[in-house]
Amino acid sequence: MSSGPEAAFRLDGRVAVVTGASSGMGVRFAEALAEAGARVVLSARRMERLEELADRIVSAGGEAHPVACDVARESEVDALVSQTEARFGPAHVLVANAGYTTVVPAEEQTLEDWQGQIDVNLTGVFLCAQRFGRRMLDGSGGSLVLVSSMLGLVGSGQVAQAAYAASKGGVINLTRELGAQWARRGVRVNALAPGWFETEMTADMFADERSMRWLRGRTPMGRGGQLDELVGPLLFLASDASSFLTGQVIAVDGGWTIV
Repeated sequence: MSSGPEAAFRLDGRVAVVTGASSGMGVRFAEALAEAGARVVLSARRMERLEELADRIVSAGGEAHPVACDVARESEVDALVSQTEARFGPAHVLVANAGYTTVVPAEEQTLEDWQGQIDVNLTGVFLCAQRFGRRMLDGSGGSLVLVSSMLGLVGSGQVAQAAYAASKGGVINLTRELGAQWARRGVRVNALAPGWFETEMTADMFADERSMRWLRGRTPMGRGGQLDELVGPLLFLASDASSFLTGQVIAVDGGWTIV
């Protein structure tokens, strides 16, 4: 293994858990962690997709184990922790990525829709961070990467997502608070705040030329992101490369939040 600067980004011998691993960013996060040497637990509600991803990772020489989990259900998060430890041992890295959105004007949004997004996007992130964080605090520490959004930092307005923006803003301050509480106990907590990336959740937007003209016009870099452009920031936060970093938010957004 290299002893150069790139060695700090390796995760050999470590256990990483990715929630929301059945599609989009979660798939690429899981693949990247496995490529960096981690044994990866894949978690989401769609087990068939997790099994397909696990097979691909194993075929490429990695180690992966699928676990069905709804992060909004406390008992299922507890089961995720137990199954992770039973298969690979205690987790060293958590990527809390599960989330969803609906596009609807705030004045028309139902309470059920609002609460559903808060339950998954914010409460689910907290439950996973709490449960895996407890084990890290009792052991040899670890790194929590909470996935927020640039819409947790700024509003959009034209793409109406009040519940999503509120939940992702909550994730950002949760990151700061957990980072502050756990910093002296060996557990680091940081957040990724992606901008517009083409995923299952944004497929309709990326297929619409009018929407893409708006996106290109608003983004300083003039384009949406590619999933591989999240790999470097993810591995930085998950690994020892960021050993003196906690409570921080990295916006990977092509400059959206700077103008």
